[in-house]
Amino acid sequence: MLTQRSRYGLRAMLLLAKEPKGHAPVPMSRIAKDANVPRKFLEIILTELKAANLVTSTRGKHGGFELARPAHLISLGDIIRVIEGPLALVPCVSRTAYRRCKDCRDEESCEIRRAMLIDRDDTARILDGTSLEAAVSEDRQA
Repeated sequence: MLTQRSRYGLRAMLLLAKEPKGHAPVPMSRIAKDANVPRKFLEIILTELKAANLVTSTRGKHGGFELARPAHLISLGDIIRVIEGPLALVPCVSRTAYRRCKDCRDEESCEIRRAMLIDRDDTARILDGTSLEAAVSEDRQA
């Protein structure tokens, strides 16, 4: 399940993806208002997304935020990993933060692990295969 924090991050990034090419940076106050994200949380989330090179910021009177790369090169998976960490539901199937489960007797025969591997792979395939551009496309079908 996505946390509220991930939903806020996705809303902010989707809003930035809808901006026309060559637009001025979007002020944080506008992102907070239009994406319905509390400014306090938005500041933290945008700082994390900036550190991950998903957004850039410009200071000053006409400053704000914009995507660091074109919307077709940023996936929903990229954003969620920055905000939440690994997509895997259990640590023994994570590709980025593997840890053996403390109570596991045998990873090779663990039914839970096998099921979670499938879940992780399917989730990653969908989220990594969905760009911001595709997500905001008006002719996208569910």
